[in-house]
Amino acid sequence: MGKMATFPNKVFSMSGKAHKTLSFETAMAELEQLVAEMESGKLALDDSLAAYKRGAELAAFCRSRLDDAQQQVRVLEEGALRDFAAADNTNAQGAGGTK
Repeated sequence: MGKMATFPNKVFSMSGKAHKTLSFETAMAELEQLVAEMESGKLALDDSLAAYKRGAELAAFCRSRLDDAQQQVRVLEEGALRDFAAADNTNAQGAGGTK
């Protein structure tokens, strides 16, 4: 029973954190812990509901961070490909003009 009494407080206090201070890795670790606790079958109904709600929040946060990272990779790839091609053209023209 001791764990059940502290679990809702843990969920409430974690829900109060601003997403800006929560890293992707911390959110994933917490989500994995929640899943393990829920799969154990030892949580009371109210604790299970609180864990599910927190898990949904964490999953949405992680999904958002992954989407942001994917978009950043696209931008970097597009910029790197354009810059690389421009650098090759500049070097080829520069080398041809100096000979």
